[in-house]
Amino acid sequence: MIPEIEKLLNEQIKFEAKASAQYLSMASWADIRGYNGVADFFYTQSEEERVHMIKLVKFINERSGTAVIPSIEKPRDDFKSLMELFETFLTSEEFVTAKINNVIYECLQHKDYNVHNFMQWYVAEQLEEEAVARTLLDKLKIIGNDKSGHYLFDRDINTFQENK
Repeated sequence: MIPEIEKLLNEQIKFEAKASAQYLSMASWADIRGYNGVADFFYTQSEEERVHMIKLVKFINERSGTAVIPSIEKPRDDFKSLMELFETFLTSEEFVTAKINNVIYECLQHKDYNVHNFMQWYVAEQLEEEAVARTLLDKLKIIGNDKSGHYLFDRDINTFQENK
């Protein structure tokens, strides 16, 4: 495995781990406040990010590289509103997309087409994740501070994951 690419893939493991921990923290925030649907949504998101991380670990190790399991700092757990929670979700997904795009760019620079091909799954996944985040944020902007709207949003949010 090309050392520069291996380093980037190990960094990506850390980004996926951080996202998983952040979404777990967001799920807990929502759970505490009675947003059971939002909590379930973020518990699922957290698990998806963990799966993304494991997929990278296995890929690196199978290609005679050495996957590095990172330590991560405590995720943010202080949100003022559902809107801020989902703004954080979108920002996180945009950050991960940018990092994946950087891996793709470096793969092309180093002519590492095997890793490039592997990373295409992540590109497609990020397109989907960002679309869901933007759609949910748009719904919250429409709802504003309407409590009954928040109730319906919380009730219906998991239809977005079922349709993914």
